Amino acid sequence: MTGVLRRGRASLAFSFFAQGATFALLVTRIPAVQDRYGVSDALLPVFLAAVPILAGVGSVTTEHLVKRVRPSRLLRWSQPVVLLALLGVGAGGVMGELGLALAAFGLAVGALDASMNMLGVSLQRTYGRSIMLSFHAVYSLGGIVGASLAWAGAHWHLALWVSYLPVVAVLLPGALVGSRWYVDGDPAPVEEGAGQGGRVVFRLLLPLCLVMTFAYIGDSTVSNWSAKYLKDVLRSSEQLATVPYNVYMVTTLVGRAIGDFGVRRFGAAVVVRLGALVAAGGFAVVSVAPDAWVGMLGFTLLGLGLCVLVPQTFAAAGRLFPGASDAAIARLNIFNYVGFLIGSPLVGALGDAWSYRGAMLVPMVLVLVTLGYARSFAAQPDRYGGGHERPRTADVGRGSNGL
Repeated sequence: MTGVLRRGRASLAFSFFAQGATFALLVTRIPAVQDRYGVSDALLPVFLAAVPILAGVGSVTTEHLVKRVRPSRLLRWSQPVVLLALLGVGAGGVMGELGLALAAFGLAVGALDASMNMLGVSLQRTYGRSIMLSFHAVYSLGGIVGASLAWAGAHWHLALWVSYLPVVAVLLPGALVGSRWYVDGDPAPVEEGAGQGGRVVFRLLLPLCLVMTFAYIGDSTVSNWSAKYLKDVLRSSEQLATVPYNVYMVTTLVGRAIGDFGVRRFGAAVVVRLGALVAAGGFAVVSVAPDAWVGMLGFTLLGLGLCVLVPQTFAAAGRLFPGASDAAIARLNIFNYVGFLIGSPLVGALGDAWSYRGAMLVPMVLVLVTLGYARSFAAQPDRYGGGHERPRTADVGRGSNGL
């Protein structure tokens, strides 16, 4: 493989890593942010909901911008804004400054998520084999690093800006330097895809949108409710209650690190079906767990199962609309935030009105619905290796230098 592609892949992987760490540093320090700015419990959900809503706006805007501006340029400038917005959250002093910082974070992160996955899908198409899961594995690694740094900041009672400044000081220059080697792939011929005239047909994209929503409902259930579930339902200690999310992140990393091999060997549809079944099994185990350790097993299964769904959904959109993959990915990315907005309130409302054990069955059912849409992941052949790998002499696309 050419040096251009290797540098493009490495620089994009660093971008995924940086975003994973940045997002983890924000969400794991929400209580500290609330204390710093005096945000009431009633007002906090408004701030938290505003970020994914604005991220959706940013993703929609990106869909239109990529008609005129290459995704590499959008990624090059949206990532620094996200990092500086994180620093702004830590350095502000009044609630208005928090609102501005979170608004900038939300808008920029929508453009960042969309453009990162656009470049990932175009690189996968150029490579001719599945590599999308590896990018999301690096994102998971960044999340683990960010959560660990956040724990250290909380443990040593560091001010938010003290925790954030060294991270931004390292990641920001790295992202700017790495952006020199982003690779913009050329879209595939329109006649190979389902899109007509290079346009996205939403009716064909809808199954993938639903899968994306269901996957993030499951993910947000783990991130928002795992600690409370272990402590209040399974009667664990407060310290043990912090472990399930870390276990989930580690198994997500492991699953994504090996997932590309499964896609190359068996195909994306098989991997998605297996992931959905494992995730559903994880929710079932959590729901009936008699104690915290069995519950931990359930969250382990959830990490291994859910981890493959989102990367393969982006990859499937690129295959389904090869002549308009950027627009398809930007539109699909919106449902990332839809799932995040729905998941946590849904489980909380069901837990309060019914039971938290019963509430865990709802994301289980939604993940199982994914099985009915698995054929959408095989819209174009993706069984690379074993006689299916494409020749690697494809056009490497256009680098982002000089943009």
